[in-house]
Amino acid sequence: MTGKKKSAQASVEAMYRVFTVPEAPESTLSRIDQNISGNLAGFLQEHIVAVERDLSEVEKNFADSAIPEKPIFVSEQAQFLLDKLVANSVHTASPSFIGHMTSALPYFMLPLSKIMIALNQNLVKTETSKAFTPMERQVLGMIHRLVYQQDGAYYRKWMHDPRHALGAMCSGGTVANLTALWVARNRAFPAEGSFRGLHQEGLFRALKYYGHDGAAILVSRRGHYSLRKAADVLGLGRDALIPVDTDDDNRIQIDALRDKCLELQRQKVKIMAICGIAGTTETGNVDPLDAMSDVAREFGAHFHVDAAWGGPTLFSRQHSHLMRGIEKADSVTFDAHKQLYVPMGVGLVVFRDPTMASAVEHHAQYIIRKGSRDLGSTTLEGSRPGMAMLIHSGLKILAREGYEILINQGIDKARTFADMITGHPDFELVTEPELNILTYRFCPARVQQALSAADTLQAERINMSLNRVTKYIQKTQRERGKAFVSRTRLEPARYGNFPCIVFRVVLANPLTTKEILDDILNEQKELAGEPGLKDEMDILYQHTEAVLGGPVAKRA
Repeated sequence: MTGKKKSAQASVEAMYRVFTVPEAPESTLSRIDQNISGNLAGFLQEHIVAVERDLSEVEKNFADSAIPEKPIFVSEQAQFLLDKLVANSVHTASPSFIGHMTSALPYFMLPLSKIMIALNQNLVKTETSKAFTPMERQVLGMIHRLVYQQDGAYYRKWMHDPRHALGAMCSGGTVANLTALWVARNRAFPAEGSFRGLHQEGLFRALKYYGHDGAAILVSRRGHYSLRKAADVLGLGRDALIPVDTDDDNRIQIDALRDKCLELQRQKVKIMAICGIAGTTETGNVDPLDAMSDVAREFGAHFHVDAAWGGPTLFSRQHSHLMRGIEKADSVTFDAHKQLYVPMGVGLVVFRDPTMASAVEHHAQYIIRKGSRDLGSTTLEGSRPGMAMLIHSGLKILAREGYEILINQGIDKARTFADMITGHPDFELVTEPELNILTYRFCPARVQQALSAADTLQAERINMSLNRVTKYIQKTQRERGKAFVSRTRLEPARYGNFPCIVFRVVLANPLTTKEILDDILNEQKELAGEPGLKDEMDILYQHTEAVLGGPVAKRA
């Protein structure tokens, strides 16, 4: 025995070996697979959000930019990933991780995802996907039916029609929104007379031919930033995304929308699309989709609904009325990796009219030939994994009833948490939950009393101090790693639209309990009493007593 460590070697035989399926159940790769599965199971059972470790320390594990000359064993890399990657990852499945739209996954997604990875199908064309293509078409049909509620005969006609597509599978809501607006843009400037269409001649010639001085997309001020990206990518310019004022409940004002459309019309600007939001990212509110569809029809605009978050509310008989009018949309975005509980990253867009997708149809001689069943002809992305398999599995295993339970629980939990906040003397509810998202902040009762009596300048001083307090509490709670809520900035009408930093909570994880929510509030209250925040809290109470006329309050 020399004790010399065995090293990995690069050779033709080694390359053959790493591409060969291991036959023995006790092979090295099989043991590694079992070790990883056990480690991940333990990680997922932990309730902490993250280990308290500075990101700069984690970066040291990934500091070498040189590609290794010599190979290492799979076991070494696996151990590195477990020690340095898994151990330092954010535990998005934790029931106390309630700050973002990433939640726990049904555990069956893990073993089923092996099928997708092992088969490595490319959904751009049937030659590399075969059965995955009709499955993807079925998934698009199922979501289309959830939204548009056509009968079985409709889907027997259209779902597998090689010349049409009910929608497009995408890597997420950003690409889904871009795809919808790509279709809207091309349909707004179709071929006519000597003009061969925008898709062929470009935006400049399209505007010139149709006599417009520009094109615009309208959305509420709560619209997702992906829509601004879309305006940029589509050549319209970011300024072409026109924000419309919202009401006190963060929903688009219909009168303001119509007035803006009339103004643009007078300026000879083509109203290319109007976008409704079914579940705003920051507050979870739903625009008045029914009324928006009427405005879109009046001005000949494509009506798109970004339902990346709220779309699955349609599963709930109790709450689906919140989506009223979505069935009138020309296109609708869903994010499957949100409330369809599918792994990152997959979204989709469905079109009311199966002929709409032809506005962006592309063909090539070596793939996606005209008349083929290839789905790549109407998708922005070319090579794509078979993520539809995981959506399909969720829709079959959880079914409508399962998703209905998850949606109902999330909304009920948000309302419960809102009641807890309202009943707590040290917190202020900023936005009521319509779906399962809400915002609030630490704001002791006496400070709330002062805000109700303060003039504009006094209220601004108090809110500026509260902003610093909120930011400290949110950042410190995140760093401690026991729980996580996010933060955002809103302009509440009650404070004269002054920008206020608030905690933002997303309650989609079915494992989150009332006790966990109570613990989160208690930790935030404790953080407000920490020495690191003493000076700021003293300033806050000085501003408070300047309004109320009493002595400066003593901190608890």
